[in-house]
Parts: sequence; C-alpha cells; structure tokens
Amino acid sequence: MLKALAITNEDILHQVKLSCKIPEIIEQIIARKAIENAAAEAGIKVETEELQKAADQMRFMNQLLNANDTWAWLEKHHLSLDDFEEIVYTTLLAGKLSQHLFADKVEPYFFQQQLDYAGVVMYEVVLDDEDLALELFYAVKEGEMSFYDVARQYIQDVELRRKGGYLGVVRRKDLKAEISAAVFAAKPPQLLKPIVTARGLHLILVEELIQPELNEKLRTNIISNLFSQWLNQQIEQSEISKSP
Repeated sequence: MLKALAITNEDILHQVKLSCKIPEIIEQIIARKAIENAAAEAGIKVETEELQKAADQMRFMNQLLNANDTWAWLEKHHLSLDDFEEIVYTTLLAGKLSQHLFADKVEPYFFQQQLDYAGVVMYEVVLDDEDLALELFYAVKEGEMSFYDVARQYIQDVELRRKGGYLGVVRRKDLKAEISAAVFAAKPPQLLKPIVTARGLHLILVEELIQPELNEKLRTNIISNLFSQWLNQQIEQSEISKSP
C-alpha cells in the first residue's frame, strides 16, 4: 500500500525546474503581464456580464455541465474559484485587446497577403519511386485506372486512403513552394505530373482553385495571428528582473 505523500509548493516548483519548463512559464507570465498593461493603457475593461458569459462558455468547452463537474475539474487542476475567474478574465481581456489592436488592420493585411490565402481542393498520393509515379500518372491520364484506385493501392495512412487522398481545402501558404507553383498554375480539374520534394514524388489531382475571401473565420484567424506576433515581440523585448 502506497504511503500518503506530502507535496509542497517548493516540490512543485522544483519539479517544474527539473522538467525544464521554467522558460516556457516565464514567457507565459510575460505575455499575461503584457496583456494586462496594454489593456490598462488602452482603457479596456471587462464588465461583469461579459465575465459571466465567458465563464459559462469556458465551462461548456470543458464539459463542466453542473456544479459537481466544475468542482471536480477545479480540484484536479488545483484551482480555486478565484483562479478560475482569473483565467476567464485574462482570456477575455486578451480577446478584447486583440480586437482593439488589430481589428482595423485586418483588411490591409489581407490584401497585402491575399495570395497566401488562395485555396485549392486537392487529392494527393506520395510515392518514393519515380518510374512508378510516372507510370501511374499516365495510367490515370489515359483512363486505365482512376486516381481513387491509385490512392487505395499506394496510400499507407488508413484514413487518408479511405478518403482517396482527399486533403480538403489547402491554403497556398501551407504548401511547399514547388507544389504551390504547379498547383496554382493548373486548370482544374487537372492531374499534375509527379512533383519531387524531400518527401517523395507527389501525384496530385487539382479539383478546384478557390479565390481568397475575407470572411469572419479568416478575419478571426488574421487577428489571432497578428496578436500572437505582437505577444512574441513583447516577450522578446522584455527584460526580466527576478525577485530574490
């Protein structure tokens, strides 16, 4: 039978050090303080109703559907109700600050970077033999077999094989340069000649090219990216003074 262990705050801090997590935690502290300071300078406040709504959303996201679930979750993470409220407050404050700093910068950023947000609906099979890749390319091109047949026979990943190599909508910025150049020069639907990268030979079927559109999802994504860049700058520029 295991003896009851007494774990102190000093034990926890020591373990954090041994786990080499101190730099990561220091960055999180700097980020939190940067958010609080910038929000104070901008006069941003969190109203009680906003805090309550955000707390309800956080409980829902963590499937804390009743008081017992909430208490169990707090106990698991060694949090008090005040700690929980602080987490919600900081998250909400960060969201309001990101909107304040970057909401009016989304359109200029989008138009400057819009080529990166162009999308493609594509299917892909990656092979490691050039002769085989060319043989399969011409077989599909001449109607001797379908792209789905190629995917079913040569894709190792089970889920991707079941989808016939379907990758969904892929953004231009998420593609390697050599693949991006060929894909966005295609006239869909078009099967591309095998493209060589470090991963192997890519046999790609381009189904559709999608022009970039600044919808709400992309707007939120851009604000999030700009805010992350801003936070990283705050971290890099910060001078840390440790208490004795």
